[in-house]
Amino acid sequence: MTTEIHRDAWGVPHLRADSAPALARAQGLVTARDRAWQLEVERHRAQGTSASFLGPEAVPWDVFARRVRLEDTARRCFDRLTDRHPETADWVRAYVDGVNEGLAEGPALTPEFRETGLAPGRWEPWTPLAVWLSTHILFAGFPAKLWREEAARHLGPDAVGLFATDGPATSGSNGWLVGGERTVTGRAVIAGDPHRFIEDPGVYQQIRLACDEFDVVGLAVPGVPGIAHFGHTGTVAWAITNAMADYQDLYRERLRRTGAGVEALGPDGTWSRVARHTELVRVAGEETVEVEILETDRGPVIAGGPEGLDDGTPLALALRHPPRVTADLGFQALLPLLRARRTADVDAAFDDWAEPVNVVQAADTEGGLLHRVAGRVPVRAAANGTGLVPAWEPGHEWTGWHEMPRAGLTDGVAVMANQRGPAAGLGVEFAPPHRADRIRALLAGRRKWTAGDMPAIHTDTHLASAAPLLDRLAALDGLTGPAADLRARLLRWDRRMDADSQDAHRYAAVRSALVRRLAAHPAFAALTTPPAYPEVFLPWLALVPRIGFALEHLLRAEELYGVDRPTLLREALEEAAGQPAARWGDSHRLAPWRALPDPSHQAPALSGDHDCVLCTSAVPGWTDLAARGPAARYVWDLARREDSLWVVPHGASGRTDSPHHHDQLPLWLKGELAPVVTDWTQLTKESDV
Repeated sequence: MTTEIHRDAWGVPHLRADSAPALARAQGLVTARDRAWQLEVERHRAQGTSASFLGPEAVPWDVFARRVRLEDTARRCFDRLTDRHPETADWVRAYVDGVNEGLAEGPALTPEFRETGLAPGRWEPWTPLAVWLSTHILFAGFPAKLWREEAARHLGPDAVGLFATDGPATSGSNGWLVGGERTVTGRAVIAGDPHRFIEDPGVYQQIRLACDEFDVVGLAVPGVPGIAHFGHTGTVAWAITNAMADYQDLYRERLRRTGAGVEALGPDGTWSRVARHTELVRVAGEETVEVEILETDRGPVIAGGPEGLDDGTPLALALRHPPRVTADLGFQALLPLLRARRTADVDAAFDDWAEPVNVVQAADTEGGLLHRVAGRVPVRAAANGTGLVPAWEPGHEWTGWHEMPRAGLTDGVAVMANQRGPAAGLGVEFAPPHRADRIRALLAGRRKWTAGDMPAIHTDTHLASAAPLLDRLAALDGLTGPAADLRARLLRWDRRMDADSQDAHRYAAVRSALVRRLAAHPAFAALTTPPAYPEVFLPWLALVPRIGFALEHLLRAEELYGVDRPTLLREALEEAAGQPAARWGDSHRLAPWRALPDPSHQAPALSGDHDCVLCTSAVPGWTDLAARGPAARYVWDLARREDSLWVVPHGASGRTDSPHHHDQLPLWLKGELAPVVTDWTQLTKESDV
């Protein structure tokens, strides 16, 4: 059979071949045709070479990528895959062959390649693994341990809980499974939306992969074969959310230079040789940067060194994370997922999953249901999870792997939105329960659901986390004039963060003004300037976002380091009352990341907010712009796959000259979804390959 490429009305590629390797080659080829620039950017980011064409702003990432040994880890993982799972390794090679074939077809004619003068580079067999690792190395948020260390050092140990992301957390993902007893068809429905940084082109690629063995629709990660996170084979479907597990450790290292190199003090009291070499990071328009690469028995040194941090702080930090230790990313699960027919098959595939740690929900056409955690979490001391631990003291070693927890459904429903759930024993901080509670409440509002009903849940804008601020507003006395009028309006507000709502904008203005005042209070002065950690970690250490995301806890605490919160809230209310009327969508707009910024970009207005089910995350006190949000939405119908739905924020193509570059944006903004087409006669054949 000739390998065929078909397209639906939205430009989504539907690929058909006679074997899995031929299909993988076609997936690589069509991805290179549609997203050559994106693939080139991701390859360079995984190698730590992006500053060579993006300039100085990319240097911090490139230095981190080199120091954390992204590419070397990917090579090790691919070598292990070749030894233990040769079929999967060959399948990955076929994908890479397709990528290289597609890149050779002339993507240098696209504007980004012309603008940078860049020519597409060659992908190696391990490049997809490096792209996956690059995408997820910061996913578990290990830099939060740096923040906890600083907060406890300056404010005492209680500050760790006070600033915990439970109240509220960084945005994550929504996912819900509705069993057949709660649907009109009697078959399950799975729906949700992964929350990530919104990028253009998008981080998820709608695709269909069909061969003699399987026929799967789903959301792929560009640069990675198969469909890892969200897929529907016709008889079984699966989806994931971030489990919020803690599986990456930071070790304080004692390093010393010797005539022969660098040594590290281990927990047995002896000094051991540290692997050391130097690498050069080339920077467009700037001097080349030399980077010293060090790796102890714990892992790569990602901050500091024998001489400490750049500001002289005597600190060196090594990162220990499962793929570096085991040389395993879990890619051996990808082919079994495509071949899955029942939830038992999905379950078995995810037994091999490694990185990142996810909560998986799955259902099949025979009524099978699955709700479990998948991934690899080390067994070690509790202190490893909360902060930095000394490499030279015993008791912080890894001693095994946690068994992955499982859960069931409650009243025919399972909901995961990064809250404390089945993975509670594997993590330290989780998302607040607001999104999960709201989804459960909405699902409880009717007994029977259809796939077509789900977008109303995706787009719900109720903001439960507004309660602590509004409660404190209600307790203020002595208000007069515009401030009193504004308080009255906010206390009548329906707490919906709709783009056309003036009251939502007023609430956000009060919130931001209060966050800025709290951050400027002398009680937190010591946290305004963190140590000279690498720049890539600074977002986790910035005080204003930390206060903005912890505002719920800070307002509910009985005492807050002597801060006069009523006075600050009164001032914030008066400041907001003096601002001109506006709608939430006037300032709350989409700000996607682009490797090459587009000054002509018109940012569209958004509904939603950080703790809404429609999680379009602003940073209170910093900006109302949203760089994070639903990177895709999906509804998997187990009764009829053709009744499934999906949408991405921009479009199926990464090429600016394609009609499918941004054609899904209007749907995404309105909360609508496109149909998942499965009838080959309704598709347009593009070519044979």
